[in-house]
Amino acid sequence: MRKRITLYGLTFSLPMLIWQVLFFLAPLLFLVALSFWTVRNFRMEPDFDTVNWVRILGRGVFWDAYLRTFALSAACAAVASALAFPVAYAIAFKLSDTARRWAIFLMVIPFFTSYLVRVYSWQIFLSDNGIFNALFARVGLGPFTMLNTSFGVMIGYLTLCLPLVVLLQLFSLIFIDRNLIEAAHNLGCGRLRTVFEVVVPSARVGMVIAALFAFILTFGDFVSPLYLGGGDPPTLSILITDTTKSGQQWPRAAVIALTMIATLLMVAFAAVRYAYKERGR
Repeated sequence: MRKRITLYGLTFSLPMLIWQVLFFLAPLLFLVALSFWTVRNFRMEPDFDTVNWVRILGRGVFWDAYLRTFALSAACAAVASALAFPVAYAIAFKLSDTARRWAIFLMVIPFFTSYLVRVYSWQIFLSDNGIFNALFARVGLGPFTMLNTSFGVMIGYLTLCLPLVVLLQLFSLIFIDRNLIEAAHNLGCGRLRTVFEVVVPSARVGMVIAALFAFILTFGDFVSPLYLGGGDPPTLSILITDTTKSGQQWPRAAVIALTMIATLLMVAFAAVRYAYKERGR
């Protein structure tokens, strides 16, 4: 049956529509317009010129930063999903209701602290004379270079998104029909086979959405690549700041930002389509 749009429903949805227009659509349209402006004598002038797009998309440093950012974010989404699943599974199926509430509370606590503060604290652990290398030295290992590397960036990315990935996977696992798991056991499935053939497919939507959030959060992150990765080679977020500092080239920075938005939209649509493809049949 076709749903009719009523005045009552439109009235209650109007605040959300206004919010989206003011804080998403309007800035996005301005960003698109800004990407065609030109900079003369360190001053931006309204124009319609594709020189910014040609200049940015024709530079090898942009594509190097793009591939590096995409690879790091995709790797973080995969690693976070793999690390989060055993934790979410144990909380959903092995803990009592009271213990589960405490576990969820502990997953929320990291968000009480500033992400920047947590990243600064990782510098103490990862530096050449830091806590980790001091522990390695006690067993005759190291020192290992962990700060200003891709490994350091990955630690920062996991600090940002891992608790959220655990929570999203947990909420998906909690609502799995326990009768399906019982039926699998009655049919002779072992625990590991039940996990991969019953639990994971049933929680696929939540797991895909969790990985998507991890990708989105890390793809535009500026803090970890700068303070744990050293900023060189740059990610797209760092490239934006470098571009704005180079002759006030805000229009070229807008091109980079729009490329990032387009990438996130394509990844999001592909992930959501994959997550719900069975339900649409």
